[in-house]
Amino acid sequence: MNESKTPLIIGAVAVAALLLGGWLWFSSQNQTSTSPSPTVSTETSTSPQAQATQNIVELASANPEFSTLVTAIKTAGLVETLSAPGPYTVFAPTNDAFAKLPAGTLDNLLKNPEQLKSVLTYHVVAGNVKAADVVKLTSATTVNGKEVPITVSGEIVKVGPALVTKTDIAATNGTIHVIDTVLVP
Repeated sequence: MNESKTPLIIGAVAVAALLLGGWLWFSSQNQTSTSPSPTVSTETSTSPQAQATQNIVELASANPEFSTLVTAIKTAGLVETLSAPGPYTVFAPTNDAFAKLPAGTLDNLLKNPEQLKSVLTYHVVAGNVKAADVVKLTSATTVNGKEVPITVSGEIVKVGPALVTKTDIAATNGTIHVIDTVLVP
């Protein structure tokens, strides 16, 4: 091969690799946006979802963004329930969402497991409700028996006052949608 063309070929390969890497990164970022997912599934069987290897509690426990939620789940005695086959859809508040609660609210909830359980089950819907299904709803009945309103404005989806920030995180027993505010029934 002509040595004068070697740097051009190496440069072209490097540019192609950078473009492919950028495209892959961009594609992965779009999958966790608030835009509705093109996949529609209201699966009610107990079969694991494709690619999921952990249940809802295991997924939340593995993500430091949900450490407060995991503590609350344990305190409320919901580990066994949210580890069961389900399926469940969880609107999961992040640590930052819990930090937005008025001062003392979280501490009071952690001291009152029954009240905490009521708050947490207000974040759970029976069934496997994907983002494409959520955007078609105006409300959903939560596991605690109360309705939570759902509003959609363009690509912005809210469950109660909470903005959905990530969608369709697959667990073996359902789906997690990340929200930025704790829902209070």
